[in-house]
Amino acid sequence: MPQTLLRTLRILLAASLASACSRSGGTPSSNAAQKPAATAVPTAAANASADGILATAVPQGGLNEQADHGRILGDSTAKVWVVMASDFQCPYCKTWHDAAFQQLMKTYVNTGRVRLAFLNMPLSMHQNAVPASEAAMCASVQNKFWPMHEALFATQAKWEVLPDPVPLFDSLATTYKVDMGPWRQCMSQHAIRPLIQADHDRASSSGVNSTPTFFVDGQRFSGADANLAPAIEAALAKNAKKPTS
Repeated sequence: MPQTLLRTLRILLAASLASACSRSGGTPSSNAAQKPAATAVPTAAANASADGILATAVPQGGLNEQADHGRILGDSTAKVWVVMASDFQCPYCKTWHDAAFQQLMKTYVNTGRVRLAFLNMPLSMHQNAVPASEAAMCASVQNKFWPMHEALFATQAKWEVLPDPVPLFDSLATTYKVDMGPWRQCMSQHAIRPLIQADHDRASSSGVNSTPTFFVDGQRFSGADANLAPAIEAALAKNAKKPTS
């Protein structure tokens, strides 16, 4: 049975802490030197009957569901999930990405041990964060989310200051061989914005107000220095001990 991000993961989103972009401010500050915190999700909340990470359904429709699938990586049989709530224009998200993303992929995702999912959290103080999410999610409809994810972070300094970043996003999509007709239609009609809005609104109402924030097996981690490996290893070990049915 097809699985979607919003219907598969059972994690409660809660407030994130230092070394992050927040709705009250997103420029580097003294907080950037602080270590990220790991917070355990309360057991009752982690085991709640709500289906999915945000206790809501993906907005119905072919594009939304295709885009939702496209932002998930990893072996479908992996028991451990890593979910990252991120903003493509957030400098701390880029810092974490540049320092840790490839190692996470190499060690855990590409080896089939972990599934990884991206949750859109574009903050209002970042003028181009929403169109950047749209560019990635419209590409996700064609299973090209992750190449766009990489390209957007790599070129963040170029497009974050542009009055209209869409032409640059268009060139990135072309480079990665996205089918440009449907992608441009998706962008011009803002067809995928309901899914982005659903991500953001539910995350916000659950208390998340900064990026990046990560969830691993009932623990929340925040900030550019977030070290997920110990929690991932613990989750893998716990799942290895569970009897198979």
